[in-house]
Amino acid sequence: MTSSSGPPSRKRVRAPEAHRGAILDAARAAFAERGYARATIREIAARAGVTHGLVMRHFGSKEQLFLAAVPGTRDLPELVPGPPGTLPERIARAFVERMERADSGDPFLALIRSAASDESAATALYTAMRQSSTEAYRTVLTGPDADERIDLLGAHLIGVAFSRYVLRSGPVAEMTPERLVRYLARSLRCALEPLGETGAEAEAGAGTEAEAEAEEGNSLS
Repeated sequence: MTSSSGPPSRKRVRAPEAHRGAILDAARAAFAERGYARATIREIAARAGVTHGLVMRHFGSKEQLFLAAVPGTRDLPELVPGPPGTLPERIARAFVERMERADSGDPFLALIRSAASDESAATALYTAMRQSSTEAYRTVLTGPDADERIDLLGAHLIGVAFSRYVLRSGPVAEMTPERLVRYLARSLRCALEPLGETGAEAEAGAGTEAEAEAEEGNSLS
């Protein structure tokens, strides 16, 4: 009795890049459908056809997976390099253009919505976003108060996102995109300006001037 035998069958093994791509696709779908707070690593792993451990090996945490899967701070390494003097305008324009076409999975909108329903999830996501942003901005922003200025920049952007893209009410929500870019760039320029010695002197000068005006008013009364 004879039998023919072919080469032993082999299971198809996906390359690490394919695993990563499948995880990111599954994460985008899960975050879009369920939101940041409700989507879980196990659900994303099941969608991607991989294990929970493999997701964690590639991304380390839910926050880092979210930031890798959706547009937002992942674009900063390409946006930030350039003349520091034009950084406020570049940030403002990139932010407004992205937010105008954003969907419900955008990091800023996810952060704001998570804050209303799950404070701990929002804090974890904000911490991850801030760490990623700080690393990118630190390549062009220097000085002892750089972290404070970077944090203030983030607060400006989150405030605009809340007013215009979540509440959708008020003057900020009613501006044309181009007008918003101009106003936001001006605001960010102030936020990114180092306080330093010049700022301290300006504050001291303003205080002295106010005191002089008060004394003059008292002398006339």
